[in-house]
Amino acid sequence: MDSKWLFLILPLILNYVVEIALGGKTSSFVRTQWPSTDIPLDNQAFVEPDGYNAPQQVHITQGDYDGKAVIISWVTTSEPGSSEVLYGTKENEYKLKSQGELKNYTFFNYKSGYIHHCLISDLEYNTKYYYKIGDGDSAREFWFQTPPEIDPDASYKFGIIGDLGQTYNSLSTLQHYMQTGGQTVLFVGDLSYADNYKHNDGIRWDTWGRLVEPSCAYQPWIWTSGNHEIEYRPDLGEVSTHKAFLHRYATPYMASNSSSTLWYAVRRASAHIIVLSSYSPFVKYTPQWIWLRDELKRVDREKTPWLIVLMHAPIYNSNEAHYMEGESMRAVFESWFVQYKVDIVFAGHVHAYERSYRISNINYNITSGNQYPVPDKSAPVYITVGDGGNQEGLASMFYDPQPDYSAFREASYGHSTLELKNRTHALYQWNRNDDGKHVPTDFVVFRNQYWGSSTRRRRLKKYHHRWNPNLFASFEDILI
Repeated sequence: MDSKWLFLILPLILNYVVEIALGGKTSSFVRTQWPSTDIPLDNQAFVEPDGYNAPQQVHITQGDYDGKAVIISWVTTSEPGSSEVLYGTKENEYKLKSQGELKNYTFFNYKSGYIHHCLISDLEYNTKYYYKIGDGDSAREFWFQTPPEIDPDASYKFGIIGDLGQTYNSLSTLQHYMQTGGQTVLFVGDLSYADNYKHNDGIRWDTWGRLVEPSCAYQPWIWTSGNHEIEYRPDLGEVSTHKAFLHRYATPYMASNSSSTLWYAVRRASAHIIVLSSYSPFVKYTPQWIWLRDELKRVDREKTPWLIVLMHAPIYNSNEAHYMEGESMRAVFESWFVQYKVDIVFAGHVHAYERSYRISNINYNITSGNQYPVPDKSAPVYITVGDGGNQEGLASMFYDPQPDYSAFREASYGHSTLELKNRTHALYQWNRNDDGKHVPTDFVVFRNQYWGSSTRRRRLKKYHHRWNPNLFASFEDILI
């Protein structure tokens, strides 16, 4: 192992060894936090781009099942303008173009700008593309990098952010993530918190779009909807749900045979990522239940060994905030997560950080009496990353004593990264925003649930697949 790399992570490893020896850990860190109030509207973080009708709130997401397409989205405010995207592989040379579509919406007394979505497909893997949107002198230029080809040993680094909002803490989270080298964000729901304003002020959807543009105009954010995206307001005559979210944030749901933008799947590098909707029907025979049943059967761990699930409400949570709100989804889906050996389930909703051990409660029913989670090597690790920084503040009240299933928990703002090294191992890290400072706090080396079995490891060794067995040799006793 590289000695410099070992030196950097040794403190985190020692912390984790202590955690295993003593059971779960509740961090004693107390944050001296910035106020949990939204950034003022006239702040530089929300500045509109120069030029008449210049595109703003630019963001991209994956546009197909396998990572060879992107959906580019933006807003114009004065008039519709063009929905065309010019793009190419050389800066200032746009030899290709694609025509998008236009939509807008009203919510009570708010009228949105003109929202553009343009699909760019048939891209080459592992290639940097430059793109240009807008008209004349107000046109703007950006770039993005496509992922490597689908391959079990493709390395890739994801960021995980949830419940971001638009406070100074939110800005700190975003800026720290942008320094990590993360290539795609897995966003676990609750974006703008515009619904916390009178009449669900749509202006706060616009400011949030400008806040996150420095990241999501250049790399995909994989969107999950949360409770703050529901925006059901019959008192205002607004009886549909997810109205702003569905208009503003496109997803490639049809590429995975989903019937809804709110649940879908993508494959990226060596990962198969499944996005679920905590606030759409999911019990047996509903569209989401049927879709997930079929999607799990499509997963090919020989090609995408890392199976990751995103949702908003956590299934396991030892915080007093939103306690047991994910229980109904656990009762429906947990047995599938165990059956298919899901590696990690990421959630948000609770404004704190928590990571579980590999546990399950699949033997529980109302008469069995087996009502407590037990260790289960086939189960996922459940991680709550609802600590992006929103105006509602931190959820600091954890239940005491800490449950046996809970490995680490802390009420601080932050974000996570998950670096897939190869088909067998991944590096995971949660990073605390310590009053504006980036502080790595929780570190785990994950062993893949499919390729981590002894039989498959022997097969890898026999056929000399391209992985470095020495990289993680020092950590065999602390792998999850």
